[in-house]
Amino acid sequence: MNQFSFRKATINDLELLQHWDKQPHVINSDPNDWDWETDLLNESPFSEKLIAMLENKPIGFVQIIDPANEETHYWGDVEENLRAIDIWIGEAKNLNKGYGTQIMNLATARCFSDELVKAIIIDPLTSNKDAIRFYKRFGFSFVEYRTFGTDECSVLRLNRS
Repeated sequence: MNQFSFRKATINDLELLQHWDKQPHVINSDPNDWDWETDLLNESPFSEKLIAMLENKPIGFVQIIDPANEETHYWGDVEENLRAIDIWIGEAKNLNKGYGTQIMNLATARCFSDELVKAIIIDPLTSNKDAIRFYKRFGFSFVEYRTFGTDECSVLRLNRS
């Protein structure tokens, strides 16, 4: 079994994240550019930006936020005690190897390690059928269609159980 872990994303990851952000499979899942320089320097008690590591090699990105309290209010008015996750694998060569499942296992365990967290929400593009299928296999259930900015998304939820 491969050894996965997270480490905090820092400004030293700027070039790596900008590179990953230009990969076609990442664009297909998140077509809007992140403001990495600002995001990596922004310290918030309501947001974690993490690099998913396979052994000692960066392989993906995970952001975990408290959607009710984080500063941008991206999710709008949502109930307390939720977490929202963004996740992607950086390089296409690392897709379809089970890495995403292992990273999601780590991310959900991290979210649910807080006993107050009752559910995780996620918002893949409605056009990203592979991601939606992945999340449903993982146990997420469809909640609603929702527009975030210009993105048509499917909101899914994983309840603590």
